[in-house]
Amino acid sequence: MIRHNIIAFDFGMRNIGVAVGQYITCTAQPLKSCIAKKGIPNWTQIEKIIMEWLPTIIIVGLPLNMDGSEQFISIKSRLFANQLYILFKIKVILYDERLTTVEAKNNLFLMGGYRALKKNKIDSLSAVVLLESWLSNRDQRDIFSKTFNSSTN
Repeated sequence: MIRHNIIAFDFGMRNIGVAVGQYITCTAQPLKSCIAKKGIPNWTQIEKIIMEWLPTIIIVGLPLNMDGSEQFISIKSRLFANQLYILFKIKVILYDERLTTVEAKNNLFLMGGYRALKKNKIDSLSAVVLLESWLSNRDQRDIFSKTFNSSTN
């Protein structure tokens, strides 16, 4: 059976939001967030997700300032993306994640008010927004993404 799953990670210093989606419907669903300690991911959790969903592509959110410049967490996200490629040999794409957290918080608030705004839900819903944005912008994907593969480190 051929799978066409895509995993998205919204990297953070304490939590990493995770979503899974697929090409056919261009939709994604949140998975349980992974823990990070001072920016170091729990690679056992990440590996379990990769082995369960067997993605063909991994999307990692690239946090940028509104003017497009990078910030400290951008460097950490790039390192995370590179490490994913090194460990799992799956195509990894960095994708602009500006305003995904804002959209995720708005969506959660609409679903359940302030009580719904829990950190672990926000992180994974941000990953959903990121992945669905990537899926819906097929024409712009290559312009705004950086791919890690065997020729890039």
